[in-house]
Amino acid sequence: MTTTRGLRDREEPITMLTAYDAPTAGIVDEAGIDVVLVGDSMGNAALGYDSTLPVTMADVRSRTAAVARAVDDALVVADMPFLSFGVDEADSVRNAGAFLKEADADAVKIESGPHTVETTRRMTDVGIPVMAHLGLTPQHVNRLGGYSRQGTDQDAAEEIIELAGAHADAGAFSLVLEHVPANLAAAVTEALSIPTIGIGAGPDTDGQVLVINDVVGLGDWSPPFSEQFGDVRGEMRRAVAEYKTAVETGAFPAEEHTHVEESLEDLY
Repeated sequence: MTTTRGLRDREEPITMLTAYDAPTAGIVDEAGIDVVLVGDSMGNAALGYDSTLPVTMADVRSRTAAVARAVDDALVVADMPFLSFGVDEADSVRNAGAFLKEADADAVKIESGPHTVETTRRMTDVGIPVMAHLGLTPQHVNRLGGYSRQGTDQDAAEEIIELAGAHADAGAFSLVLEHVPANLAAAVTEALSIPTIGIGAGPDTDGQVLVINDVVGLGDWSPPFSEQFGDVRGEMRRAVAEYKTAVETGAFPAEEHTHVEESLEDLY
């Protein structure tokens, strides 16, 4: 079973994927993935929104509970949605604790900045493991002006390195680095004693994470730093089309799908 401490001690690369429902989480866990992230990316990937901003505590809590019920070995991390943290410290801690108490998460992830260092410290102090997240933080899309690569100039890169160290010192057990230059991610990884997990951050982090829709080929668009290892969208289209044809032609249901109760007589 993967633990937060175990991630810090391991030598092999860490594997992390998102999941938003029990069947998917079960498959991910059976494959031996180390960490299942119930990401607020569900907004784009599963709930039909065009960003993560509308995702609620109730959305993440319900789907985290479903994922946790299906997982035996992977670490389950709940992603704290927009405005569920960082406004009031007491509310931030209560909201994070709810994922552990009510949804059986093992840890939470927070999109990090200068305002989350003390929040991370307080959560850690009361027993809530925190995964920090720097670089491209999609909840800040309106401030950033889009989903562009972060840390591309000297000042921005140095700020990310400084914030990474501050969150590690505050007790974060790991750090996601999203859409930053590979050499910056390598420098952060070298500087920290906690593991880094990259997404669009090059090969030198301690692990990698992707959105499950991108990995299995379910979405109609994927970011340039992802890789499609399957074509689930194409297979679903084929299966649905074959079902439609089978019903319309009378091929389904066939005799093997049907039961006739011989003891029933004169029903019509």
